[in-house]
Amino acid sequence: MAEQLNIAHFPKVECKEYDKVLERLNPKSVTLVFPSAHINSPASMFGHTFLRINSAYDSKLLSYAVNYAADADPDKENGAIFAIKGLFGGYFGKYSLLPYYDKLKEYRDSEQRDIWEYDLDLSEEETLKMFKHIWELNETHSYYYFFTENCSYNMLWFLETARENIHLREYFNYQVIPLETVHATKAEGIINGSFYRPSKRTTLLKYEELLYEEYKTMPLSLVNSDITEQDVINNINIDIQQKRYILEASIELLEYKMSKSKIKKEDYLKLFHAFSKARASLGQGEKLNINTPPNPIDGHQAIRASIGGGFREGKSIGLLGIRPAYHDLQDSGYGFLRGTQIEFLDFELSYSNRKTEVEKATILSITSLAQRSQFFENLSWRTKFGWDRNSLDATTNFIGTVGIGLSWGNEFAYIYMMTDPLFYFDKKTTSALGGSIGIVFDKYRYMSTSIEATRRWYDNGDTQYLMNISQNFRVSQNVQIKFNYDYKERNDFEIQSNENSFKVYLNYYF
Repeated sequence: MAEQLNIAHFPKVECKEYDKVLERLNPKSVTLVFPSAHINSPASMFGHTFLRINSAYDSKLLSYAVNYAADADPDKENGAIFAIKGLFGGYFGKYSLLPYYDKLKEYRDSEQRDIWEYDLDLSEEETLKMFKHIWELNETHSYYYFFTENCSYNMLWFLETARENIHLREYFNYQVIPLETVHATKAEGIINGSFYRPSKRTTLLKYEELLYEEYKTMPLSLVNSDITEQDVINNINIDIQQKRYILEASIELLEYKMSKSKIKKEDYLKLFHAFSKARASLGQGEKLNINTPPNPIDGHQAIRASIGGGFREGKSIGLLGIRPAYHDLQDSGYGFLRGTQIEFLDFELSYSNRKTEVEKATILSITSLAQRSQFFENLSWRTKFGWDRNSLDATTNFIGTVGIGLSWGNEFAYIYMMTDPLFYFDKKTTSALGGSIGIVFDKYRYMSTSIEATRRWYDNGDTQYLMNISQNFRVSQNVQIKFNYDYKERNDFEIQSNENSFKVYLNYYF
C-alpha cells in the first residue's frame, strides 16, 4: 500500500488482537483446497475451494482455513428458494477463519467429499502479505452470487494480493466454477504439488471391498447393536485380519453416523470406546491402502464447443454446439465424480436440407447416480428443463422432467434404473411417465461407453421407445471424439415411424 500511494511513512498502529492471531497462525505457506462434488447435493456438485494457511507445525491439521461462503443453511430452506437467492445475490457472503480439521470434518466426513490439496508457490513474505489483507476483511461481508462472486472468486483476490504479477481473475468473465479456479492456478504456474484425502464414504467403500462377502453386514450389525464386538473377537471362524477390518469399518461407520446426527452422543461414545478397545486388542494389521483417483486438475475444463456431422434417416446433417458448463455422463469422466452430470445452457444447432434447426437447448440438467452399497443405500435422481427432439413428433419441444431411481456399480461399469415423470409443450401440454435402464462402462481413462433405453407412456395412450448409445474417446485432456447413435419412435400426425441418427462429434473444452 505504501509503495502504491507513494507515502514514505504510515502512522504506526498497534492491534493486540491481530498480533495474537498472527502469533497463533505463524503463516509460512498457502495451500489451495478443493473439496470435490457431493454425490447427492445439487448445491455442491460444482465442488468448492478455500485456502489453508500453513504454519510451522508438522501436522497440517493444525493449520487454519480461510473460507468464503453464503450465510445460509440450504438444509433448512426450500431448495428452489435457496437456488434463486444464491443466483441473484439474496445472501451475504462471509469470511471465516477456522482450524483446518474443522473444515475436514465438515467436507470429508459429514458431506462425503474427497479433498484435494494443491500446495502453492508462495513465499513466507507473500503469505504474510495475503494474511494482512485477510485480516483487513475481518467482520466484513458482501453479496454472494452463486455463479460469479462466490467462494472461489474471493479466494482469487487473496492470491493476487499475495503476488502482484499473477492475474487469476482475468480467466473469468461470466462464471467462476471452483474447479476452473484450480485450472487457472495451474495455468499461472503456482502449483507445486497435490495431496489427496479420501472421504469417509471412500474409506468405507474400501472396507466393503476388503471384507469377505459373509462379513460385509457385520459393521452395520455392530453399529446397530445387533451384535457386540465380543461376538467378532470370539468367533474362531473369522481370521484375524478380517476381524481387524470389521472393527475398523465399524468405527468409521459409527463416526459417519455421528456426523449425520443419526446416533445419540452417549451411544456413540459407549460404542466408540468398545470398538476401539476391541480393535487395539488385535494388534497392528495391514494398512488400509486407498488408491489415489484421477486428479480433478487433469480432467476436462468446463466450457465445451462441439462440431460434428452424421446422418439422420439417410440424410446428411451438420452439427454445431456450445455449453458454458460443465459436465455430462457422455463426457470423459476422468477426474470427475462418477455418475454425476450438471449442465447449464447446452445449445446445439443442426443443418440439413438447407435448413437450420435447434437440436437441443438445455436450460438445466442435473443427474446424480449414486451407486448403492452395503453401507450406503442412496437413491439416484435426475432432472432436466429445456428443449429437445425426443417427443412423439419430430419437432423441438420444451420438456421438463424430474426422475428417481437406483444405481449399482463395480470397477468396470455402473447400471441404473430410473422412473421419470415428464411433460412437454407442443401445441398443448402433454404428460408422460418414462422408465429407463442404462449402463456406463468407464473402466479406462481414455474411453467410455454409455447405453440407455427408455420407454414412455403418454397420457393420450401412445407409447414410445428411445435408445441412445454413445462411445467417447479422450484424445487429450481437453479434446474428445464422440460417436453417437439415436433411435426414436415417432407418432407424427398419427403416422408411426422410426428415426435413426448416426453422429460423430469433435468436442473441445476450454
